[in-house]
Amino acid sequence: MRVVIQRVQKSSVKIDNVIKSSIEKGLLILLGIEDSDNQNDIEWLCNKIVNLRIFDDENGVMNKSGMETDADMLVVSQFTLFASTKKGNRPSYIKASKPDIAIPLYESFCENLSNKINKPVKTGQFGADMKIELINDGPVTIIIDSKMRE
Repeated sequence: MRVVIQRVQKSSVKIDNVIKSSIEKGLLILLGIEDSDNQNDIEWLCNKIVNLRIFDDENGVMNKSGMETDADMLVVSQFTLFASTKKGNRPSYIKASKPDIAIPLYESFCENLSNKINKPVKTGQFGADMKIELINDGPVTIIIDSKMRE
């Protein structure tokens, strides 16, 4: 499981030019899923995300987590995070899970994250053509892969 996390002042996802979800100060989380991912990856990654100290404290130092700042979270499925560019110029997405595997894991990830922050997590729509708007705060962008824990 791979995520790109962006600390945002605000973010929204549109489908067919209609806003599906939006957040204020918080995290935009782009989530990629591969076939070997499981509940253990979800649990580890959600714990890591909610405890990342990437929000400013009263001294302007990134020392507070999303839990401490009551950050909103927007999760968007992003199969292209598993693009392989080793051969040629057209990326291969063969490592990205197909919907029958990815959708239940995506939903479980969102539910786990929501339970940890004690409020609903906003989402995109799996498989939809989405337009993402964001104001990256910092900018702060973090990439985490659950298979690279050590």
